[in-house]
Amino acid sequence: MQQDGTKPPSEGPHPGDQHEIPDFEAHESSESLKGRIKKHYEIASDYYYSLWGQHIHHGLFKSPNETKEQAQVNLINFLLEHSNLPFGAKVLDVGCGVGGTSRFLAREHGAQVTGITISDRQVQIAKQVTTTEIGTATPWTEGSAKYPGKEGKEGGTVRFLELDAEKMLEHFRPAGKEAEAFDCVWISEALSHLPNKELFFSSSFALLQGKGSRLVIADWFKAPDLTPEQESADIKPIEDGMLLPRLYTVDEYVSLAEKAGFQARGSPVDISKDVAKTWDISWSLVSSPSLWAFAISQGRDGLAFLQAFRAMRRGYANGTFRYAIMCFGKP
Repeated sequence: MQQDGTKPPSEGPHPGDQHEIPDFEAHESSESLKGRIKKHYEIASDYYYSLWGQHIHHGLFKSPNETKEQAQVNLINFLLEHSNLPFGAKVLDVGCGVGGTSRFLAREHGAQVTGITISDRQVQIAKQVTTTEIGTATPWTEGSAKYPGKEGKEGGTVRFLELDAEKMLEHFRPAGKEAEAFDCVWISEALSHLPNKELFFSSSFALLQGKGSRLVIADWFKAPDLTPEQESADIKPIEDGMLLPRLYTVDEYVSLAEKAGFQARGSPVDISKDVAKTWDISWSLVSSPSLWAFAISQGRDGLAFLQAFRAMRRGYANGTFRYAIMCFGKP
């Protein structure tokens, strides 16, 4: 048995088994939480990139033999299919990480993408990877990099900004200055981090430029109607380790979107069973004792983060932790 009382899959010893799971630590305020998130990504982003590659999000596994990289692209393509995002759309990629999705949308879908992240280090990595991918020494013009077109179509562009997502409305709609608008706000596994989700939905609605524009979401959720025991055993370790204010249910997101003025473009799609393998792979990727030593050297948040991988696996297995995608339109 593991320290948390669950029976592990058939696998050998893991460095994580040697360390206690830290007690839950409540966030003092939304600002202190954002500070912890920023610090985490400043420190850990290079490790993320080395372990997960440029797509720092779940993979959608269609077959047993797919690599995590193939599965991660599957997820982006599934979001494109579900949202029916037009080719060449102007996209705001919120919580863009090291820019994997932003580059994919520009390269493969001709999109004009602005990726924003709270981490300056992620902006640096995103620009470095983009420069290498395009293959020119200085691809950036006025802050954007342009991809060559494919099959006679116009190529897309990317730019990356260090920006707190809760300040995106005032940044792109500054008082007394020219406003910027988008065809799509795209957010993958970042909304769960934001303390003020109501502000995110209302800001997204304001930034979208008219009828036909859309909000595309992929995120983590808790199952509805959990018992206090389930919340404590399965959800709290995820919220703690992953630096989340609290996990919402799918229905809560739908309610917030509708309150902001959005209309659903189809029902949310629960793909938990198709993405759960991500955390089996992730648990195996963090099997280096030196990585655990580094995490511990960063304080209790570093250890809680790695131990949350175990909780993610348990939550998926128990059905208490969910993954869903959804799309909303501006009427």
